[in-house]
Amino acid sequence: MAEAPPTLPREPAGAPSPRTLVLLRHGRTSWNASGRVQGQIDSELDETGLAQAEAVAPHIAAYRPVAVWTSDLQRAAVTASYVAREAGLELRTDPRLREFGLGEREGITHAEYSAAHPCEYADFVTGRWSSVPGAEGVEDVRSRTTACLTELAASIAPGEVAVGVAHGAALRVAVEGLVAGTASEPSAYAGMDNCGWAVLRERHAPRDGEPSWRLVAYNRTAPDPRFAQSRTAG
Repeated sequence: MAEAPPTLPREPAGAPSPRTLVLLRHGRTSWNASGRVQGQIDSELDETGLAQAEAVAPHIAAYRPVAVWTSDLQRAAVTASYVAREAGLELRTDPRLREFGLGEREGITHAEYSAAHPCEYADFVTGRWSSVPGAEGVEDVRSRTTACLTELAASIAPGEVAVGVAHGAALRVAVEGLVAGTASEPSAYAGMDNCGWAVLRERHAPRDGEPSWRLVAYNRTAPDPRFAQSRTAG
């Protein structure tokens, strides 16, 4: 049985009901398991990842979402399909929710990366991805992911819940952007586990220049023994 969603703080009396975003990372891939840099390469969920997606779906559906949007990369889209099916919803894909593009380093293992480019790799593992040749910039990823998620939130009514399914690094940047209004390098947020999720709640009447979202929960995971934790990029 899925555990109940977290109790959300009450808004002041008379305030409109806030919207909620649930942001889910995809299940494990064989590339996650082998320590290979994925970026925007379209890797598939492995057996564990499929089990994770199946296990997490009822927990996300318990929030009673009315919309599910996902990255078009199949590791996210397949994960999202389990959630959409459990919630009885149609799935929408959007490339703005893709993972960071990691340029020349996509496809190599962490061991290969460390051996060939030790100084650059030291930056990479601490989230300083601007050192990676051809990598997508943090502000570019923040801009596209937050624009997509803001559009997703605007598509639902006050008091409703929407789900966005994406990737580890992209979600770190998106959460920071929505909650803090900026994105840092390295990110101020730790990576989420495979099929970990965050919950953001809309703020009403923020002051000028303040972000419109509050972080309610971060890196929640389904209590299932099939879960194998992974915070590797992608």
